[in-house]
Amino acid sequence: MTIVRWRPMREMLSIQDEMNRLFDRFFVKNPWEEQESVDAVNWYPNMDISENNNEFIVSAELPGLKKEDIHITYTNGTLKIEGERKKVKEEKDTNFHRVERVYGKFCRTFQLPSLIKNDKISADFKDGILRINLPKADEVKPKEIEVRLS
Repeated sequence: MTIVRWRPMREMLSIQDEMNRLFDRFFVKNPWEEQESVDAVNWYPNMDISENNNEFIVSAELPGLKKEDIHITYTNGTLKIEGERKKVKEEKDTNFHRVERVYGKFCRTFQLPSLIKNDKISADFKDGILRINLPKADEVKPKEIEVRLS
């Protein structure tokens, strides 16, 4: 008789992996599709958020989209960027050997930590890059205080 060491964490991780696969299959429109197609349903563009003394700057990579495909809203400190990349129509005599580009709708929301001038928000879209400038309200801009000698 051999003694096998029981490792409960290994079994828990195995159960968790199996549950994840089960949920992935359950929420797919067609459960017999390959796993790669599951990822095509949900996609999120890469985004950068930076800040300087005057504004927040959000940059998003949105190749293949048109400006009409993108919708931006700002409400109560929350920036919402949503859009859709539409699938290219398949041709009758064309066989695809591999499809790696993702299609579908996306929605990203970000809570910004300070007040923004709503009327001064601007967005530019060029070469597949969306850039949103969100100027800070004057109340939240850093104010330098001069130190005087007494």
